[in-house]
Amino acid sequence: MKLSDCLKALANFRQEGMGNPEINDLIIDSRLVKPGSLFVCIKGHHVDGHRFAIQAEKSGAAAIIAQDSVDVSIPVIYVGDTHRALAMIADHFYGYPSHDLHMVGVTGTNGKTTITYLVQSIQEASGINTGLIGTMGMRYKNEFIPVQNTTPEVHLIHKSLAKMKAQGASSVVMETSSNALYDGRVHGCDFNVGIFTNLTEDHLDLHGTMKDYMYAKSLLFSQLGNSYGTGQVKAAVLNVDDPASDVYKHMTAAHVITYGINKPADFYASSIQIMPAGTQFILNTREKSYPVSMKLIGKFSVYNVLAALAACSVQGLDLAEMIQTVEQIKGVPGRFEPVDAGQDFTVIVDYSHTPDSLDNALSTIREFAEKRVITIVGCGGDRERGKRPIMAKIAVDKSDLAILTSDNPRTEDPDSILQEMETGVTNRAYRKITDRRQAIRFAMQHANSGDIVLIAGKGHEDYQIIGTQKHHFDDREEARSAILERYNINK
Repeated sequence: MKLSDCLKALANFRQEGMGNPEINDLIIDSRLVKPGSLFVCIKGHHVDGHRFAIQAEKSGAAAIIAQDSVDVSIPVIYVGDTHRALAMIADHFYGYPSHDLHMVGVTGTNGKTTITYLVQSIQEASGINTGLIGTMGMRYKNEFIPVQNTTPEVHLIHKSLAKMKAQGASSVVMETSSNALYDGRVHGCDFNVGIFTNLTEDHLDLHGTMKDYMYAKSLLFSQLGNSYGTGQVKAAVLNVDDPASDVYKHMTAAHVITYGINKPADFYASSIQIMPAGTQFILNTREKSYPVSMKLIGKFSVYNVLAALAACSVQGLDLAEMIQTVEQIKGVPGRFEPVDAGQDFTVIVDYSHTPDSLDNALSTIREFAEKRVITIVGCGGDRERGKRPIMAKIAVDKSDLAILTSDNPRTEDPDSILQEMETGVTNRAYRKITDRRQAIRFAMQHANSGDIVLIAGKGHEDYQIIGTQKHHFDDREEARSAILERYNINK
């Protein structure tokens, strides 16, 4: 596409430098620039792309989009906001792919990854080719691409949507984090359905207050559109048990479909029974009630399933068939995932990295635990510090043995993080083992028959960030290795 064609997406800009080069791709990382790239200078939280404009030119960039002055000899397009310009150009450059896809966005503090997994599974079982974009990467058919953020950068989203569409996808389900919504990473995505899970304390290092955090998530629902009669049903699927739903209901002009457990809703669960092998409940809709017996465990899993079923109902899928699909799903990687190496105690790895998710996980375990509950938990560095004592307190209060350890310390001193966690558990018994590998080994060595060990915080992650470097580290692998070591079994 010619530069002049790319610029048709913009309403207000100024060009310096002559020329109308061919544009082959859109790049925001100067290290990835190739001949023909359009380099967009993004002002990030830590790095300003304007500093790398000269490097981009040397690597073959055909033109540059900037909002501050840059000294290069190739064409420069000056705009007021390069973030916004990137979204508009990307959507246009890749042919507005979301317009031809059934787009489902999922936002909330907890449950996003599980719900996207459930939605994709339900749609695929119903014959709908569905792509997925989220914490565990971008996935369509047999192709998997890892991502750095829960929601990728906006140009990568539109590029991926175009690729999925070209390969036959008709639907895409995507995690939309509050950070991504606030930063405009989903600008241009024409969502059909927005799902809200819940709102609990998280990301206050970015948003400042819970109110600002709540409003950041509201952007998904306000972006569902403000018109009717377009031939496409737009729907906001809201957790009626969370007070923020009432705010989001007023933020959208779309149809509102509710789900919940504690209050009457369009999709309402009753008679919930939680067992070590799964969960049973009655699904009540306006038309009919259905018994559900699934392998997923916990009340939070019921919420996730309700949200997925409600969202997929917008497409007119048969509810009884959807329930059959849900009942066959064994679980989601890193979400209440068991580790079984032949031991006589239970080990569960879960992505419980917020106070609410940790509380939910331990409350669920307490419902079926017959003996001790051992919890390993840490808090990430360079992130919201206010939740550290809260996480420690929940672990100590709801466990027979709590082990405080490192998560992803990043550039903070791990012992300093633990000291902040300890302020929440004054005069209470717990263990502190800074090295996460040693903490897991200690738990595996001291668990008795029938105990339940929860390794919380990292879930599916296969790395630990120490300083600015990622090191391979997988809680599941570490637990399995420590179990085999305990029983003197060759790996």
